[in-house]
Amino acid sequence: MARKVSLIISHWYHLIEGLQDSTQRFYTTLEQVIDARQMEKLDISRIDYREGSILSDKREYFRVRRKDHIFDICAAPFGNSFFVSWWLGESLGPLWTLILKIPILGVLLLKLCRPETYYRFDTALMFQSSVHSAVMEVIDQTTNAKGIRSLTESERKPILSSLFKN
Repeated sequence: MARKVSLIISHWYHLIEGLQDSTQRFYTTLEQVIDARQMEKLDISRIDYREGSILSDKREYFRVRRKDHIFDICAAPFGNSFFVSWWLGESLGPLWTLILKIPILGVLLLKLCRPETYYRFDTALMFQSSVHSAVMEVIDQTTNAKGIRSLTESERKPILSSLFKN
């Protein structure tokens, strides 16, 4: 069973106007680009998320996991364009997920037992940077091959959660 994301660290998304591509081709190319980076202790898989309720359709995501950090990447046609997004999160495991549901006490216990350290932040940011640059490389390859403009610097920037804004 796939680990669930307990805490969202950052995300990124962009609709690439006029790009027609295949989700499977994007994921296959992305896997090759990530493999070429030779990051240690990665687990790459595909995971299905429901689009809504239990009866809704599922959407396939490309998952890259390293220890407790999970990167879920979505690439899909949307009208006459192509949408790419990713979510970087941390899996705290079932016990911590349950503890976090306790109002006030859960957050206090998490901060006490799993403190926010430079090492944890640096590790998450290195992982984010590596996978994000791989996603950008695949987007650049695809848009260049099809004659579509490259993303601007501001379109490439991830959105950090409040975890990193404090």
